Amino acid sequence: QVQLVESGGGLVQAGGSLRLSCAASGRIFSINSMGWYRQAPGAQRELVAVITSGGEINYADSVKGRFTISRDNAKKAVYLQMNSLKPEDTAVYYCNADGVVSTAGKYDYWGQGTQVTVSS
Repeated sequence: QVQLVESGGGLVQAGGSLRLSCAASGRIFSINSMGWYRQAPGAQRELVAVITSGGEINYADSVKGRFTISRDNAKKAVYLQMNSLKPEDTAVYYCNADGVVSTAGKYDYWGQGTQVTVSS
């Protein structure tokens, strides 16, 4: 069974930094893209950043220049370095793995979410 396990959320003051990590486990043969989404209270889930297996990256305009996504294909892991955090970055952050080919077939998976809270 494929699982995504996230870590690294927490409480930080505005201007601070956090690093999120997400690792996929299970009998996985390949993963297309991996990324991070976030959902603030009362809002829809939105894309933060995504990286393909080939290294192509896309960021939400609101985080460009502040957040950096990276990926370790060998570890089946994706990371999000978040700098210059703002109160509006407060949300639950979800890891996503798209196009995961495993012994179960080809599916998309989500992590359980990790809370990021930025105080002003």
